[in-house]
Amino acid sequence: MAEDIRQDKKANFSALTEHNNNGVTRTSALANKTGTSKKLVIKNFKDRPKIAENYTEDTWLKLRDAVGAIQNSTSIKYNLEELYQAVENLCSYKVSPTLYKQLRQVCEDHVQAQIHQFREESLDSLSFLKRMNRCWQDHCRQTIMIRSIFLFLDRTYVLQNSLLPSIWDTGLELFRTHIISDAAVQKRTVDGILEQIERERNGETVDRSLLRSLLGMLSDLQVYKESFEERFLAETNRLYAAEGQRLMQERDVPEYLHHVARRLEEENDRDISYLDQSTQKPLISTVEKQLLGEHLTAILQKGLSVLMDGNRVTELALLYQLFSKVKGGLPALLQFWRDYIKTFGGEIVGTPEKDKDMVQDLLDFKDKMDNVAHNCFARNESFINAMKEAFENFINKRPNKPAELIAKYVDTKLRAGNKEATEEELERILDKIMIIFRFIHGKDVFEAFYKKDLAKRLLVGKSASVDAEKSMLSKLKHECGAAFTSKLEGMFKDMELSKDVMIQYKQYTQNQSEPSNIELTVNILTMGYWPSYTPMEVHLPPEMVKLQEVFKLFYLGKHSGRKLQWQPTLGHAVLKTQFKEGKKELQVSLFQTLVLIMFNEGEEFSIEEIRSATGIEEGELCRTLQSLACGKARVLNKNPRGKEVEDGDRFNFNTDFRHKLFRIKINQIQMKETVEEQVSTTERVFQDRQYQIDAAVVRIMKMRKTLSHNLLVSELYNQLKFPVKPGDLKKRIESLIDRDYMERDKETPNQYHYVA
Repeated sequence: MAEDIRQDKKANFSALTEHNNNGVTRTSALANKTGTSKKLVIKNFKDRPKIAENYTEDTWLKLRDAVGAIQNSTSIKYNLEELYQAVENLCSYKVSPTLYKQLRQVCEDHVQAQIHQFREESLDSLSFLKRMNRCWQDHCRQTIMIRSIFLFLDRTYVLQNSLLPSIWDTGLELFRTHIISDAAVQKRTVDGILEQIERERNGETVDRSLLRSLLGMLSDLQVYKESFEERFLAETNRLYAAEGQRLMQERDVPEYLHHVARRLEEENDRDISYLDQSTQKPLISTVEKQLLGEHLTAILQKGLSVLMDGNRVTELALLYQLFSKVKGGLPALLQFWRDYIKTFGGEIVGTPEKDKDMVQDLLDFKDKMDNVAHNCFARNESFINAMKEAFENFINKRPNKPAELIAKYVDTKLRAGNKEATEEELERILDKIMIIFRFIHGKDVFEAFYKKDLAKRLLVGKSASVDAEKSMLSKLKHECGAAFTSKLEGMFKDMELSKDVMIQYKQYTQNQSEPSNIELTVNILTMGYWPSYTPMEVHLPPEMVKLQEVFKLFYLGKHSGRKLQWQPTLGHAVLKTQFKEGKKELQVSLFQTLVLIMFNEGEEFSIEEIRSATGIEEGELCRTLQSLACGKARVLNKNPRGKEVEDGDRFNFNTDFRHKLFRIKINQIQMKETVEEQVSTTERVFQDRQYQIDAAVVRIMKMRKTLSHNLLVSELYNQLKFPVKPGDLKKRIESLIDRDYMERDKETPNQYHYVA
């Protein structure tokens, strides 16, 4: 047992024997004292080991041979680890400065020798570039291998001396100095690269990896900007300047825009593939300037109206996208877009022959412009505002007419029999109309015509939907305020009150001793709310006159102090008629009724006899007879036959009349708007405007007491809600001075004083 322990101790002691790098062996003191444990202390030699005399020279020769083998692409005789160790040994013996200089000299000699291969004149441009690339690639590979051997030198001596370039930087510096800085070599290299790029721009296929490598070389050698980029951008500028001029002449705008987009995409791709990142911005700017910036006005003059007329949404979006990249592009597009809307819209509004379709054309045009603004111009606020401004401008170039036609358009949509739209579609149409309505200055003209048409719809029961009517009313109220719609709301209120009155009237007539076999329905209209109708005296049958008297007695008994004025132009009736085919009911106007009931008394009448019997005004009578004898439902025969009613015509009852329906509605021609009605409505609006101007002047002068002419006119423009000319204002002021509401200052004629 004791023997085994001794052997173990021996083994442990022997493990403490050390060999240092110089081959000297030393034994720890522990080995001399068996059985005791002491701290191990290792001390350096008192004297540094010396190297052999020829060690430095021999080692450098070995290293130089290795460098030469690397440069000549032959096999290295020595182990790379051995070479690395040799460099480390030399560095540790303060030979680093000499070693660095020697290495630099060897590399410089090799690089200098490479220049001769680029002197050959016979080489074509592509072969020259390939040779240059091969030389550069070899140089980089060699420098990396040389650096791996001399890594210790690079990381100690070179790192400690900030003025010395690293081995890699030295390699770059040598290549730059002796090869790329050679004027002829640099010119051939850059010329070759530019030639390859030009070929690619012309549609040929080139070796992109070669270009990427060579441009990377110029960038690494820090000569990219001055040797290549400046020339490249100048060539690009020249190429695209010529191309832009040529293609603007040869191609139409949509094709040109697609070409510009493709060119920009190509240059972006080129930049990503092989150009330096710093080139991207000036390169793209150059292309945009030459293909777009120089031709902004020409593109818009030549192509915007073509794109807009053809609704070329894709090209318009592309146009906006491209113009947004160029300085001044969007302001120019904005101006042309505004002018296009004014011109196109002006043609819609300013052509009387197209009045029939004006409102529908305006709605379609607005939809189209909205679509362009939202989908092509990225909902740009400036473009949307410009569109609104342009619409407001052209729609008011022709005063009053658009307002009148919009009112009539609404009438066609809200009138019964309009089966074009569902409730949702109708609501959508009304919303669109309100957008157009918003642009109109003379909203009072719209109100006058709308009120007249609304009255017809309500009185003849022609309204398609009460909900739609009230929806339109609420839209107008929201847009123009409660004062604008107060009369229109009053009309609806009258219709509701009339229903209540008729319920009470029926109860009243049931209690009468002599009930009538004619059923009477009366609508009581408040004069201020409804359009003014010209009273017309006609000869009613005694039964109708009696019914009128009964109703008058009933109504005035309930509402003393009121005055009833009957309006025969608005009356209508249902007549029971006997034809050979059988009994029919005719739904007709009051004037048609008066004519038809004459044929209960006789077989045939002349137009003069009918006029004297009924008392109907001549024009109205002609339209009435025309509707009965010349329309689709001809319940009267006219002799001689014809579409027009003339003096001397005679009429008899058509007992042979046939119709598939039991109740037949005969079109009421007298309800259609005549030119006179249209003129009188417009004149009524102008008259109302004069009253409003007078009231505004008096209101302002009453508050200010004294005011100059210019300030008064300015204040009037702020208060009046319709367009008015300065000359018209002057006339109204003169009128008020004549009527002693105000007076001129005796010393300053341009000053007015209020007269209390």
